[in-house]
Amino acid sequence: MRKHLVLVGGGHAHMVTLENISQFVEKGYKVTVIAPSFHHYYSGMGPGMLGNTYGPEAIRFATKQVVTQQGGIFVKDRVVGIDPDKKLVFTQGDNQFSYDVLSFNAGSYVSMESVLEDRENIYPVKPIERLMEASEKLKTLFKEKDCTISVVGGGPSSAEVAGNVWQLAQQAKGYESKIQIFAGKKFMSRFPDSIRHRIISLFRKRGIEIIEKGYVERVTKDKITLETGEVFETDFVFMALGVKPSSLFEASGLPMGPDKGLRVNQYLQSVEYPEIFGGGDCIYFENQPLDKVGVYAVRENPVLFHNLMASLDGTELEVFEPGADYLLIFNLGGKKGIFWKNRFVFGGRLAFYIKDYIDQRFIRRFQAIEK
Repeated sequence: MRKHLVLVGGGHAHMVTLENISQFVEKGYKVTVIAPSFHHYYSGMGPGMLGNTYGPEAIRFATKQVVTQQGGIFVKDRVVGIDPDKKLVFTQGDNQFSYDVLSFNAGSYVSMESVLEDRENIYPVKPIERLMEASEKLKTLFKEKDCTISVVGGGPSSAEVAGNVWQLAQQAKGYESKIQIFAGKKFMSRFPDSIRHRIISLFRKRGIEIIEKGYVERVTKDKITLETGEVFETDFVFMALGVKPSSLFEASGLPMGPDKGLRVNQYLQSVEYPEIFGGGDCIYFENQPLDKVGVYAVRENPVLFHNLMASLDGTELEVFEPGADYLLIFNLGGKKGIFWKNRFVFGGRLAFYIKDYIDQRFIRRFQAIEK
């Protein structure tokens, strides 16, 4: 029987592997990709899609098409469990797949624990597809009435979402909109003041309110309640509280890191099950815990591809080196951004255009595989 490679998820860390499925097939290996959507949306351009800078088709990769045209099998489903001893994967659609080598790029999710009731007009910032729906709803809302848009969270995602909601409101030219960020005790607390002050200054000019009075305790469709008991009215809510790895690994009893991500070694390989690999937000790299930013998924790409092939071939694995400090550019809407690398920081239109160039180059490289 042919050896079987199963890929869970079509995200950033699997891109090079997806690009080269034909190489596995030519060697006689069977390849199955299981993902919840026919497309993968590039998260780095998600806020821009929310703000209408990009259409959905500009930031997505046709996963199913790329897999099937190279001789792989695509299954639209969601993996809900793994039996690592029997080498079986179980899906929400009651399917099961056996594997010889398994790789996870299952992504992450935003906690909705504080949302206590009807979730109408309450949107997590992941999965990115939800931002498409949120954008369309907001376009309608801005033309119907004065409204208040709330962003729960005090990190980069909240800044990018708030900035691009502001852009969307400006384009709508409708009723007055108020945007408020519930940032806990300190907005952008992980970042230097050179970044914080630039964003705060820009948002103050735009009338975006940053609330640093304490953490949010409860969220409903029309109210935000802080731990202090203070209540704020709202019409629409984005949840941007930071991401957590997929709950798959905990549910399946696989070795995990403190964040409950799949614990992997220097080969991006499970520390207990050598036929299981992973990359992106869903892993915990035990050699050096990594920030949950897309740059690491991109850097993991070639190593993960090599090691999946090597594991099937029975050849030597390659060590993943996370690399030097990474570049961050935040899209703050209105074609303005913040650029940060090491201690070098600047803001404005140039920062946005650099990000736009890098993002479009990345997604177009993989969209080219579709043809």
